[in-house]
Amino acid sequence: MKYLATVFAIAMTAAAACRDERPADILTNTAPVPVPTAVGPVPGPVRNDVSSNANPFSQNRTAAGEGKRLFNRFNCAGCHGDHGGGGMGPSLRDEDWLFGNADAQIFSSISEGRGHGMPTWGSKLSPDQTWQLVTYIKSLRTSSEPQPPS
Repeated sequence: MKYLATVFAIAMTAAAACRDERPADILTNTAPVPVPTAVGPVPGPVRNDVSSNANPFSQNRTAAGEGKRLFNRFNCAGCHGDHGGGGMGPSLRDEDWLFGNADAQIFSSISEGRGHGMPTWGSKLSPDQTWQLVTYIKSLRTSSEPQPPS
């Protein structure tokens, strides 16, 4: 019995010592909390609300080429298919669009996201990058499309 009491005393002392050696942020519960990345529309004011402005890159072939590069870099083709032809996301080559096909409406869809799968890109892309994507998307099915499908 004396042996068990000794083992118990050592265990309690060790537990107390371990508890005292923990970092202060664990004891005060001030550990940094990871910030989640939004998927879909985010409530509240829009962060990059320049969608009411005219597209500064409209009809700019260089900006359309940069938009195509961004389209591939951010894996837009993963949902919208190569050259925007559609996949699990809608085709960007169609004439009829659920949320509108005006420049400002496309900008809004990209920056704010849409329900049922379109993520919010406003926190990842600058307004200029978003406008370049809009310029590329608007160039689809036109003679100014960079590298059209064969």
